[in-house]
Amino acid sequence: MAQPAWAASEIRIAVSDIGATTRHSGGGLVDVLYARQLLEQEFAEDGIQVRWVFIKGAGPLINEAFANGQVDLAYLGDLASIIGKSGGLDTRVVAAAARGVNHYLAVRPDSSIETFADLKGKRVGLFRGTAAQLSFIDALQTAGLSERDLRVINLDFAAASAALAAGHIDATWGGNNALALAERGLARLPLSTKQTRDGAGQLSGLVLATRAFAEAHPDWLRRLLSVHRQAARWASDPANLDAYLELQSHQSGYPQSLLRAELEGAPPLSELLSPELDQGFVEKLRASVASARQAGLIRRDIDLQQWLAPEFLEQTRATATP
Repeated sequence: MAQPAWAASEIRIAVSDIGATTRHSGGGLVDVLYARQLLEQEFAEDGIQVRWVFIKGAGPLINEAFANGQVDLAYLGDLASIIGKSGGLDTRVVAAAARGVNHYLAVRPDSSIETFADLKGKRVGLFRGTAAQLSFIDALQTAGLSERDLRVINLDFAAASAALAAGHIDATWGGNNALALAERGLARLPLSTKQTRDGAGQLSGLVLATRAFAEAHPDWLRRLLSVHRQAARWASDPANLDAYLELQSHQSGYPQSLLRAELEGAPPLSELLSPELDQGFVEKLRASVASARQAGLIRRDIDLQQWLAPEFLEQTRATATP
């Protein structure tokens, strides 16, 4: 991996840009931090610049940026994080960014597809190398299927949505992009991770830091995670739900009704947005590593004890403001 080339007064944070408009959006807490400029405010008096690097190419390009020493931290889905670590990236997991994120199977309104078994031999658009791929693999396994049973076509979320609407593919697997297709009447959603056994296919988001950055600037990292914790607390407060959804809608371009519907029947935001690297999160990450290995997406196993670095977040408990 290339040596870090960061300036002494700059923190570079990579995010997968999932917005449906020209505005940048990383979803969840990223939007809270970015739109409210919480990190910029935290570091302004010290002359430390926070540079957000939003990347439409999602996980694979963020891993490339890590490898080239172009970023210090990232808010990244579980599969891309796992692939990067297994491939030799010297990252540490310093917090959870999200958990229990649902994905949906979108099919054309006139499609007869109702079950995972109906996908056999069908053309399915899937953004490979991202958390959506691992989510789909885990969901398929509940029906005894794998990608080999389908005709999987590698498409990013926007391209997959367009291809489904045009009838070039039979189905796609995604998050808010799938919900948006359904809301516009361009798709049905016969299946989702809300229905799978034990939530199979629900994905997680990680906060990653390079080991070089964590060792060179542990205080910066603790301060950043303290702000992250405060943002999670604000977003999780039921009194702030309307403001949180309004902010999410503005950044992502998705209507508030869609975002609100996604929360129906889900665990509270205090659980979904919890930054803690608790046992539940760690066991889900362990299972994701095993799934990636079984599917042949990684060749080398990952030592979770070495990868996880909960000490930085734990040191913010006493300093985080209520």
